[in-house]
Amino acid sequence: MKKDKKKSQKESILAQSLQMPEELIKGDSIISLTGNHKAWIENYKGIIEYDDCKIYLQLKNGKILFEGKQLHIDFYTCDEMQISGRIECISFR
Repeated sequence: MKKDKKKSQKESILAQSLQMPEELIKGDSIISLTGNHKAWIENYKGIIEYDDCKIYLQLKNGKILFEGKQLHIDFYTCDEMQISGRIECISFR
């Protein structure tokens, strides 16, 4: 337990010094939504399944499923992507 607390403190200090979100330093994913029509995902691991009704992604600590209509990936890099369409449901698996 002590190691986890020390690691968390070091990550927090590093995040502050680099002026980066602590979640990115830890490797957590960040999901930002604009209404129900755009999602920005940072720090994901991979695409599991993709069609116009669902986009299923692997995160570091689980999986996330976007469901809706006319979904598409506008762009992606090795660590971020943007999804657009009519997002009706988001669930963590």
